[in-house]
Amino acid sequence: QVQLVESGGGLVQAGGSLRLSCAASGRTFSRNTMGWFRQAPGKEREFVAAISWRGGSTYYADSVKGRFTISRDTAKNTVYLQMDSLKPEDTAAYYCAADRSTYTIASRRVDEYDYWGQGTQVTVSS
Repeated sequence: QVQLVESGGGLVQAGGSLRLSCAASGRTFSRNTMGWFRQAPGKEREFVAAISWRGGSTYYADSVKGRFTISRDTAKNTVYLQMDSLKPEDTAAYYCAADRSTYTIASRRVDEYDYWGQGTQVTVSS
């Protein structure tokens, strides 16, 4: 059974940093795109960042570019999201996702991802 488990969320002041982790189990994702999405109350789930199966290509939403960094540790089957210079508008539940298909180009679309974690809450106070 495939599981993605996020951790690292919490409450932080504006300008602060958090590092989210997503540990995968049940299969290896070394050949799969992985991504982070977020969803604020009353809003649709939106793309945050994605990393290619090789880890050499990363993609970011314009709203987080320059502040967030996605990375992966293939040996640990884990993907990370380093979030710096956090803003109140970054407040949301953050979800890790994985594409079932291998060797694909990273996508920003929610429906391109097959496996999802349960989410971790990030709250940024002003």
